[in-house]
Amino acid sequence: MTANAGYHAFSTGDVLTAAQVQYNLQNQTIMYFASSAARTTALSGVLVEGMFSYLADTDSTEYYNGSAWTSISNPGDITAVNTNAGSGLSGGATSGAVTLSLSSSYTAKTAAYTFVAGDEYNLFSMNNASTAQFNIPTDATYNFTIGTEFNVFWITGAGQPTIGAVTPGTTTVISTGATSATPKLRVANSGATIKKLAANSWIVFGDLA
Repeated sequence: MTANAGYHAFSTGDVLTAAQVQYNLQNQTIMYFASSAARTTALSGVLVEGMFSYLADTDSTEYYNGSAWTSISNPGDITAVNTNAGSGLSGGATSGAVTLSLSSSYTAKTAAYTFVAGDEYNLFSMNNASTAQFNIPTDATYNFTIGTEFNVFWITGAGQPTIGAVTPGTTTVISTGATSATPKLRVANSGATIKKLAANSWIVFGDLA
């Protein structure tokens, strides 16, 4: 099959040959077809490398590389931006501009509290006359994603809050606290971050005692 002829500078009065119409004009346009099947039928036996076509059924533009039709639409491999439960993010979309925001809330607690799904990346305070604990559940109860964080602080009250595992034999907690597995918030208004390192493994860092 003769190759397409590329660019040709025609002059006024030129009489176009059949080859010029075929290889300078028609084969080098973007041809419209209802579908790939319609294109196959129309171009049977006349395919030439460098042809372009538009397919109406898929809204796609393709070129013929000498052996196959190849898409130039280049939509990429991202079809959606999702904010899964536990990601700490809100927003997302399947098209157009995508906005993501850090999803975080504050909750005041006045008694011992065990973290649950949906608490990821949120902030919690403790106010109790006696010591009350922020509890980390086992993975069997809530399998938080590795990297999950909870933020806590001691807002007021005589009770010095502690942080620890619901089941110490299953869940490991490490910190710089005097008791590594059950650190305390040092003084009123001090805070800490609780971060998951691995399965049933957490670290607590912040203003600890």
